[in-house]
Amino acid sequence: MTSLAHQLKRLALPQNEPSLLSRRETASVLFEPKDAASMDGSTFHALGCTGLEELLGIEPAFAEFQQTLFSQASLSMERSVQDRAVNKQLDKGISLFLARLSPYFLLKPALKCLEWLIHRFHIHLYNQDSLIACVLPYHETKVFVRVIQLLKIDDPTHRWHWLHGLQKPGVPLARGTLLTHCYKDLSFMDFVCTLVTKSVKVDRAVRDGQCLQLRVVFSFYAAAIVPSLEAVEKVTDSVIAKLLPYVHLGLKSELVDYKAATYMIVAQLAVKVVMQAELADSLAVQVSRSLGRVPVLASEGLACLIILLQNQKEATLGPKPVAGLCSDVLLGLIAASYDISPLLHYLLPQLVHSVFACHGNHFYMQGLCPGDSVGSVSRYPSNLNPGFSGRCPTALDAIFEGHMSAQRSEQQKKLLHHFLSLTMSCGKYQVLPDSDTSLLLSLNHPLSSVRNMAVDYLKEVLISGKEGFDEAFLKDALLERLKDDDPEVVMSAVSALQVRVLFCSAASYKNLGALSGAVPYLVLEEVVRMLDDPRLTAGSPDLCTRIGWKLLPFLLVTNPAAESPELQLALCVSKTHLLSQHPLTRGWANGIHTHTHVSEGFKGHVIIRSFTTDAQEPWWNPEKLDASTCCYLQLLCRLLDMVVGGANRGPLAPSFRALLQPLLQVHLQATEHLFRFLPLLWVYGSNLGDQLEFRVTPLLQARALYVGRALLVSVPAGSREALASASSPVVPSLLACLGCAVAEVRRAALAVLQLLAGTTASPYCPLVEKLLSAAEELISDPSYLSQALGRLYEEAMSSGKSGTRLLAAVEQLLRCVQSPDCPCYVATVLLQALRDVNGEITKPFFAALADEKVQQRILGVLFDVLVDTKDPACSQTLSSVFKGITVDAELVSNELTPTNKPRVSASVQQTRRSKLQLKKALDATPEEGAVSWPRVTLILELLQHKKKLRRPQMLVPTLFNLLARCLEASLEQENMEYTKQLLLSVLLNVCQKLSPHGGAVSKDVLDEDKFSVELVVQCVRTSVVPQTHHHALLLLSTVAGIFPEKVLHNVMAIFTFMGANVMRLDDSYSLQVISRTVQAVIPALIRAHEGASASSQAATEAAVTRLLRVFVDALPHVPEHRRLPVLHQLLSALGPARFLWVLLLLLFEQHTGTSSSRAASEKEAALEQDQEFWVSVCCEFEVQEQLTSFIKILQFLMALPKDKEQGKGSESVADLIFSVEAHSGKELRHFKFLALSFMGQLLASGGFVGKVSPLLLEETLRYIHAVALCVEQNSEQPTAKFWRALLTKSYDILDKVNALLPMDTFITVVRGLMGNQLPSVRRKALELLNNRLQHRTQWEEPQVAMLLELIGDLLSIVDRHRAQASCQEEEEQAINRQTALYGLKLMCRSFGAGHQEAFLPVLSRTVELVANPEEERNVMGSALLCVAEVTSTLKALAIPQIHRLMPAVLQALKERKELLSNEVYLLSAVTALQKTAETLPHFISPYLEGTVSQVTHTHTPRLPSCPQLTARLASLSSTLATKVSSRVLLPTITRCYSSMVDSQKSRLGPLLNILKEHIGHMEKDQLASHQSELSSFFLSALDYRAKHCQGNLEKTAEIEGYVIDCLLVMVMKLSEVTFRPLFFKLFNWSKTEGASKERMLTFCRLADRLADKLKGLFVLFAGQLVKPFSDLLRQLNATLTDDVFFTSENDDDDIDNDGEESNVQKSCLLLEYMLDCLHKIFLYDTQRFLSKERADALLGSLVDQLENVLGGEDVYQTRVIKHLVPCIAQFAVAMGDDSHWKVLNYKILLKTRHSSPKVRFSALVMILELAGKLKENYMVLLPETVPFLAELMEDECEEVEYHVQNVIQEMETILGESLQSYF
Repeated sequence: MTSLAHQLKRLALPQNEPSLLSRRETASVLFEPKDAASMDGSTFHALGCTGLEELLGIEPAFAEFQQTLFSQASLSMERSVQDRAVNKQLDKGISLFLARLSPYFLLKPALKCLEWLIHRFHIHLYNQDSLIACVLPYHETKVFVRVIQLLKIDDPTHRWHWLHGLQKPGVPLARGTLLTHCYKDLSFMDFVCTLVTKSVKVDRAVRDGQCLQLRVVFSFYAAAIVPSLEAVEKVTDSVIAKLLPYVHLGLKSELVDYKAATYMIVAQLAVKVVMQAELADSLAVQVSRSLGRVPVLASEGLACLIILLQNQKEATLGPKPVAGLCSDVLLGLIAASYDISPLLHYLLPQLVHSVFACHGNHFYMQGLCPGDSVGSVSRYPSNLNPGFSGRCPTALDAIFEGHMSAQRSEQQKKLLHHFLSLTMSCGKYQVLPDSDTSLLLSLNHPLSSVRNMAVDYLKEVLISGKEGFDEAFLKDALLERLKDDDPEVVMSAVSALQVRVLFCSAASYKNLGALSGAVPYLVLEEVVRMLDDPRLTAGSPDLCTRIGWKLLPFLLVTNPAAESPELQLALCVSKTHLLSQHPLTRGWANGIHTHTHVSEGFKGHVIIRSFTTDAQEPWWNPEKLDASTCCYLQLLCRLLDMVVGGANRGPLAPSFRALLQPLLQVHLQATEHLFRFLPLLWVYGSNLGDQLEFRVTPLLQARALYVGRALLVSVPAGSREALASASSPVVPSLLACLGCAVAEVRRAALAVLQLLAGTTASPYCPLVEKLLSAAEELISDPSYLSQALGRLYEEAMSSGKSGTRLLAAVEQLLRCVQSPDCPCYVATVLLQALRDVNGEITKPFFAALADEKVQQRILGVLFDVLVDTKDPACSQTLSSVFKGITVDAELVSNELTPTNKPRVSASVQQTRRSKLQLKKALDATPEEGAVSWPRVTLILELLQHKKKLRRPQMLVPTLFNLLARCLEASLEQENMEYTKQLLLSVLLNVCQKLSPHGGAVSKDVLDEDKFSVELVVQCVRTSVVPQTHHHALLLLSTVAGIFPEKVLHNVMAIFTFMGANVMRLDDSYSLQVISRTVQAVIPALIRAHEGASASSQAATEAAVTRLLRVFVDALPHVPEHRRLPVLHQLLSALGPARFLWVLLLLLFEQHTGTSSSRAASEKEAALEQDQEFWVSVCCEFEVQEQLTSFIKILQFLMALPKDKEQGKGSESVADLIFSVEAHSGKELRHFKFLALSFMGQLLASGGFVGKVSPLLLEETLRYIHAVALCVEQNSEQPTAKFWRALLTKSYDILDKVNALLPMDTFITVVRGLMGNQLPSVRRKALELLNNRLQHRTQWEEPQVAMLLELIGDLLSIVDRHRAQASCQEEEEQAINRQTALYGLKLMCRSFGAGHQEAFLPVLSRTVELVANPEEERNVMGSALLCVAEVTSTLKALAIPQIHRLMPAVLQALKERKELLSNEVYLLSAVTALQKTAETLPHFISPYLEGTVSQVTHTHTPRLPSCPQLTARLASLSSTLATKVSSRVLLPTITRCYSSMVDSQKSRLGPLLNILKEHIGHMEKDQLASHQSELSSFFLSALDYRAKHCQGNLEKTAEIEGYVIDCLLVMVMKLSEVTFRPLFFKLFNWSKTEGASKERMLTFCRLADRLADKLKGLFVLFAGQLVKPFSDLLRQLNATLTDDVFFTSENDDDDIDNDGEESNVQKSCLLLEYMLDCLHKIFLYDTQRFLSKERADALLGSLVDQLENVLGGEDVYQTRVIKHLVPCIAQFAVAMGDDSHWKVLNYKILLKTRHSSPKVRFSALVMILELAGKLKENYMVLLPETVPFLAELMEDECEEVEYHVQNVIQEMETILGESLQSYF
């Protein structure tokens, strides 16, 4: 990617593709786009399904896509709204389908399927690579082009853009184009190779190495890669590195076609590349190995190898490729047609080296000793032995064995033996004299006698110690003969082993198992005696142990005959030293002598003596058995494990099978004992206790089950009934096995259950039958058992009587679990299996119990279990059960009441009367007969949030009884607080249920006497825990609405406690408790005295005063930040208008009492602090309430006596506030002074003024609004002057009121006024705010915070827009909105930098305004300015809004009519765009093209001229040019130029100016990276004159000038090295064959400008211009040719005059540009540019221009004077040679004799200019000049004659001497 715009474009596609949102045209392969757009999705789906069905008839592998890509659900799927995971999975399926579809692409069904995928899944946008991979093999077909036309690949950076040229013409992809792109773009080559590997991976239908459907893919693969390698000039390392992995894969493949294509590629690489040695060797190895895998292509592979060898160096291949060459037949066939000498030249040395180095296989060693050349082996030296026998003994042995076994003549055998004797010094190859063959071959001879002779020879070697024999060979040979099938050979081998005991190592005893099956027992006895040799085990205890274990199985006697070999062998083994001394087998020999019968031996000493048991329990439970019995069971289990395991496999399997029956008969003869022991084995694997210390593996478990099944077959039917009975452990154990994790165990258990299925008398029969019907599920899933049992239980419960037996079976299984005989581990497994049997108590079940006693009993059991359980899951379940059922509160009350005492009485008075008796009872027996506190706590926890509770009032007496008991117990116990809290919480829950809205309840529901408020208050008083206080106060606040009178009797106690305790806590919960208590209790107190007599109201005031004093006294102890909320809550409940003054006076009185004890400095600080707090309290209430309180305070102060002596004696409310008797006279005076001081301070405080001033300010604004209306209404009346003066005074008042307000108050006031109903008031408030924001520069941080809070209010004004409003109201609203937006702009400018987050909503809302096309334009203009300011302030935080902002601003700039009529609106839009681009230049790339387009459009002269607008546009253009990166801007400018060049030419100038400035700011490295892109652009832009001129030469020259200016800026940054190719490229561009001649005009102008800029540097590149310029000068000379250089496009004869005139003008321009360019070249030439050849080439052409009158006289005269004369004069200077000067001068002089006076005049001018340039050097030319001048002095044209005189005078001045002497 070259730009961020392209990256964002890729991110935006394809779900934002416009074609997906348009229904006018739809992408389609089969239909026209417009026709496809008219078809619905179901039609496409049906078409795709039809195609898929047709494909299924060809290839069944497509069936997997029926339920995915072609399913009915895919009709409604839109992938653009799916998340990444879904799309990823979908892409995977589509890629797989397309890969499989590729071989059938040309079929009609395939196109139908493709049509559906394009329509529904948009694969032409999402899956372009997969789609192209599917169709690329068919690139020469029209269908391929049709698919390519669907792709969006017009982006130059797109991977498949090189196919873009095929889309418009619709022609197939040329093969040459494909091959060229393949070797130029390695990623495409990789794509082609990967296409093959993916196809092979997808399609696995390989038959005999063929995959016919992929043949087209392999053909394309070979046809693409091989010619590409052939076409490329040089195969680079990158190409080889790209191809090698795929070459290796192809050589390893089993597919013939794939391998053949790979051979072709390898051959082409071998021809094209000189490979490194390692690479060539690797390829040769791969090719040679592949020959063995696919013999079908052996000839092709050998040919490939030959080509590789022919074209690579000889020394590059190693020996490995030889290993794969195995057929000399193919070599012969190939040799008949081709030269295989390179292969043979390589192969033969490698074969010889392989033979001697033993790196080859047997094939090559056989080649050393062929059958027809055995006689030649005698010529080999005798020292070959180390080479062969030392390094490849195995291969050598195999070769010799093959030769020895072959049918050969006697002569050949002698020669072979002679060869062996000569070459083999090793003993094993020595020929034995008796057998006429070698020792090695004799040991393996078919005749046993020969083998026996060879073994005897080995024995002699061992005895004599003959040298030349490898000990390893001797050892292996003897041990191998131990396995011989001839006893004599084995005996000889054993005898030989006895000679050298050291060979009888661990390897020998390992062969005993093999000996026992086929060797006589005599041999075995001999082996046993040999193994018992002490020398063998000396110093190796481990070897001794291992031999003992190997001998142990031979002690088992399986043949009862006394003379049987088995018995004799067992006796021999038992007598060995190893076993006779072992504690386990000591005395074994005697036992074998004594007991000859197998069963008797088994009973006695052979294995173990039998234990007997009289246990009659149905279960053999190891958890309850004694140690000896457990030991017996352990041995029995181990014995059965060994016997069953041995009977399964091995040579002793028959013996172990024979032992199994006696074992069961002896120890488990009774059936009931047998089927108590087997269930023990079946389920013992789950026993974590492991009392038997024996591990039952799943294998043993399964074997035990199969043993049980085998035994159960022979059990009679009656015994089966007993085994399946309720008391038998068989069925429960089998059910437990069904939950085993091993499937084979479950299968075996089902097999046993199958035999028990017919026992109808068994209670388990229905359950077993049901489980057997789901045998497959049980075998597949170990967790299915619990699911099946749960489902069966539900069926039994819902089936009624039909499910009785099944329900009984499940209940019997539960009873089995509960049985004390059942082992715990079995019960655990069964309970785990029964976990889904849902027997939970449900709401309908509990409600269906009509008997309350039953419900009471269930609740009791539930609570008992809850108390006893320690399982959290169980507790959670019980809680859920209780929560779900509906319970009568009386039943719960009974559970909370002692069982041995009568239920709670109906009246709480009885509780009071029995309080002392209860106290005594508790003291005597604290817990006797009472419900335990843990049980009470758990029940209360359940009741705390219980919703389904009937008659909750029945709990109230019980709860208060418990509360009383709790209060009594808490005196002795400290942990009763939680119980108190639970009781209070449950009481609160009951009260809320009885009175959800907090009102009173009738006595029938709950009698007031039953509710003991005193106990609650006692809880408050006695507890020290804050949580208990909170619960109690919340309960009291609720009860205050139900029983207000009872609460009022205790109100002072409640609030006294609150003041002393709760108010001192600093937490939110405490504050909430205070709030709720105040809200509930105080209103009840007030309501109780409403409408009462005066005395009652006085009593209320007195009570309230006492209450307030409680709070005031507690205030010093309350946390400071809690004081104000508490007092505000209290007074709000009491009524501030009525009692605020009382609170203030009590505060004054408190300060008066405490200040006397403080020092003077402390008094002032305390007074200041207290007064601030008092002011804060007052400011919490309305002004009217404050003023009312002031009046009452003054009245109270007036009622006070002047001095203490005048006080009254009787107590009143005033005494409760300030008692004169209790205070001194000084304190009285201090009290009065303090009250008045506070009032003065309050009236001057900002809070009070802030509350008063807003009212005054608002009323003033209202009055101003009314006066303004009167001014408008009376503008024509005589009173108009009065109203205007009045309005002026009103504004004066407004200013003064505003000046009174401090800044904090001002902000608050303005905020309030902004919500006023009158638009004028709101507007004035906004103006006041904007005025302060605009003129004030310093702000305090609190003020800034307050101002930032106004953002929401300002936004609300911006949003205030009523659709149905009058014209005037709408205008006022628009003005207010503009003012608000201006205020937001000012605030952002002032505070945005430090508070960016606060202005995010401003940006979001203003962007919405800008994006609304229906918004009023003035408002939108203000919004745009606000957006500009906020965006520049927020910077990166504005990025999320840029996707909405930029399109809206660009759309605003497109509305040309409104822009032309509203200059402010235009300026606002440009400002917003400029600020956004300046702030976020790197994030506007998606909108850069639109931005550039609008900037260039706005520069047009039709828009109003405004200095600010011009400056903004210039700044915006500069921002785009300097801050946007080149990779983003350059492609955008290219696209903009392409879109503007045809119809918007006026925009090209600003566009190119942006490019010019951008290039000027580019660094050299940036310019170097983008030079190619810029060069392409300038070549296109310079073609403007040729392609877009349209006859307007002035406009064309202007735009062409812009392009040239840009190009010059770039050229000035280039070096000579980089500029040279660019210049020549431009020069060649101007001369392109078939191109317009106007290119030359453009090039000459460019060359002129380049010469002017580069000056002397341009001369370095100007050599190529001499010849073309000379030719052009001749072609443009009207006197030399009649042909017109520039011709009109119209070839008709009737060419209009305008066209001819235009062509002449262009010819004149071309002349002028060439002459100017040449003039500058000559002017800046310092390198002797003008050689003789160049001077000769230009001289005649330049001088002839003097007579070229092209363009008319005026044009001719101008051209000569301004262009031609300076050029030729400088040309003369540049030549610097008088010989050239003479030629030039003479040619000019000849022009003075021209027939045209104009030409003669021009020649005179030229002569004068030439003399002026050459000065004194012209003297050499003067002699030949004078005659011509003399002729001109008599010229017939007076003008010429007159001018000659002037020329002569000027020349005299120049040359410094008189010329008269020459005439």
